[in-house]
Formats: sequence, C-alpha cells, structure tokens
Amino acid sequence: MPTTIEIRSLNLFYGSFQALKAVDLSIEKNIITALIGPSGCGKSTLLRCLNRMNDLIHGVRITGEVRFEGKNIYDATADVATLRKRIGMVFQRPNPFPLSVYGNVVYGLKVAGEREKRIMDEVAERSLKAAWLWDNVKDRLDRPALGLPLDQQQRLCIARLLAIQPEVILMDEPCSALDPIATSKIEDLMLDLKREYSIVIVTHNMQQASRVSDSTGYMLLGEMIEFGPTANIFTMPARKLTEDYITGKYG
Repeated sequence: MPTTIEIRSLNLFYGSFQALKAVDLSIEKNIITALIGPSGCGKSTLLRCLNRMNDLIHGVRITGEVRFEGKNIYDATADVATLRKRIGMVFQRPNPFPLSVYGNVVYGLKVAGEREKRIMDEVAERSLKAAWLWDNVKDRLDRPALGLPLDQQQRLCIARLLAIQPEVILMDEPCSALDPIATSKIEDLMLDLKREYSIVIVTHNMQQASRVSDSTGYMLLGEMIEFGPTANIFTMPARKLTEDYITGKYG
C-alpha cells in the first residue's frame, strides 16, 4: 500500500517538557490508522503535528520530519494554509459555525473566493451525501446548524471538511461526545470514507480501534511503543507493554 505520510524521529517539546520522543510512523493511503494509549500519552499531540496545528500553541518546539507526499511539512518553505486544506481535521466535539447548514458546508469555498451559486450548490449536495447527511437536511439547508442533533452536527463538520477536498482526514476522538447509536453511524461513515481518503483517528475506545482501523499504534509517555496491523496489535502484540494495555493491566 502506498504511503502518504512518513514521520521520522519526531520530537515535540512544550517548553522543557518533552511530549513526543523520537516517533517513527508510516501512514498508508486509503486506510484507517488508529492511535491508542492512556490519557496524556501524546496521541492528540502527534495527530496535531500532521497538519501543524501545534504551531498555534505558544512555546512548542519540534524536531524531526513529517513528510507528506515526499515533502517535509516543517520545511521553512511549506505553505501551512495549503497543508491544512489537504490534511483536514475533525475535533472531539462537533464545532459547527453559527450559520445555516448550507452556510457551514460552503464556508471554505467562500473563504477561497468561490461566488458561483451553482458550484456551491453542487459541492454542498455532494459533500452532504458523502457524509451521509443529505437525506436528513436537504429540506432544511437554511436552518441553523446548531439545531441539529450532535451526531448530525459531527457529520456536518465532516461534510464541511470534504467540501474543500482534503486528501487526509484527522479525527481526534470524534465519537467521544456521542451515544452508542450515533457512534456506530460515524464509524460506518469512516469505513465508507476510507475508499477516497486516508484517515488517522485518535481514540480511547479500544473496541472502536479494533472495529474500524486497519493499522494501530500504541503510545505511552510520548513514545510509539508498537505499530502494526490492527489484528496483530489486538491479538498477538509483539511488546509486553502493548499486551498489558490491551488486556487492561495498564492504563
């Protein structure tokens, strides 16, 4: 399987505290990669490194490389705005803008300068269908997005991301605020989306990682302890530390 992101010797410091320690990881195209581990182990920090969201945090220092399509995203010449369009992010809690459903989906297009309504209508319909939301909202596109149920708000955020045509989707605990039924819908959507996109998900839910991911990385205290096919990680881990976490002896 072709690789889309290569992480090599990645270190991250919050001031004097080292949150990531020489992380190496290869993320393949069109699969779901899960990052698991106890709270505070560096999962979300690593995820945010992949589209330079940590740049927004004061005092962060990063060494090593994250290569996307062969180019180091931390190179001084890298275009961060373009990077964040190509590698988009879905957050822990749904964060629709205080706009209509339609306004949320086409927001990125408008920011980019699109003004032709026909194009925006086509993109909105295509993106909402891809996020499995069109049938729920097609007759109320002008309604406030904040009035949608939480799972539909999360799918709307995914549709808003799909509208700008990313290549990689980062998901930071996307189901943590959802009930089991809504979680199942988001998981089914992820499995559908991986046909077109590469997905990296952070989750505390090991059952979720085992259900949806193709590859899993176990992190502990800022280190990538073990990474490999999800089936291997959950049934025959190579490291005792991984086995202890999977079996509930640690974390």
